Amino acid sequence: MTRDAPTLAHRAYDLVEAMIVTLKLPPGRVFSEAELSAHIGIGRTPLREALQRLAAEGLVAALPRRGMMVTEINLLDFLALLETRRVLDRLVIARAARRAAPEHRRALAACAYAMRDAAARDDLDAFMRADRTCDERFAEAARNPFATRAAAPLHAHCRRFWYQYRHEGDLIRSAAAHTRLIEAVVEGNENAAVAASDALLDYLEQFTHDVLELSRA
Repeated sequence: MTRDAPTLAHRAYDLVEAMIVTLKLPPGRVFSEAELSAHIGIGRTPLREALQRLAAEGLVAALPRRGMMVTEINLLDFLALLETRRVLDRLVIARAARRAAPEHRRALAACAYAMRDAAARDDLDAFMRADRTCDERFAEAARNPFATRAAAPLHAHCRRFWYQYRHEGDLIRSAAAHTRLIEAVVEGNENAAVAASDALLDYLEQFTHDVLELSRA
């Protein structure tokens, strides 16, 4: 493997994850490594490494003799995912509130502004970019790589879920919930940050139940 292969694999992961999350590669889509490699302009060896990581995270699955498939969204499984995310987010958010450096707090405040602005314009792509940046800043501030590595793919699943069911969501309400969380972390209020994290997960769980009820109607 060449020296730059890990960087290429990381780049391939970011590109393909973004395509899956934004539904450019929709649930159920079957593709080959060769097809995807040509599309993103990255060789098959680093791409294969990225796909192995995405498979471990449950976003793609291997199909013998057919290639790879983007996994479907199962609503009941997604509720279990949110249960797990709640626990991990509490840890990450509590540590971020306690350990964030001034530059982290400034970056998070900028994320809150970006999310509110995107929600006001109903710009889902901009909202999700700010959301991912916010998650990255929380991860940096928390200084717990084990928790943040475990939480990151769950957040990717959540962003994909929002893209899939955006017609049932409320960006303004989501931006407000994120803002309360960010403000508590910026203020260093650990208890308020954990409470705000739980409130955000409460909203996401209710959103999922609403979608589930509609799917059964």
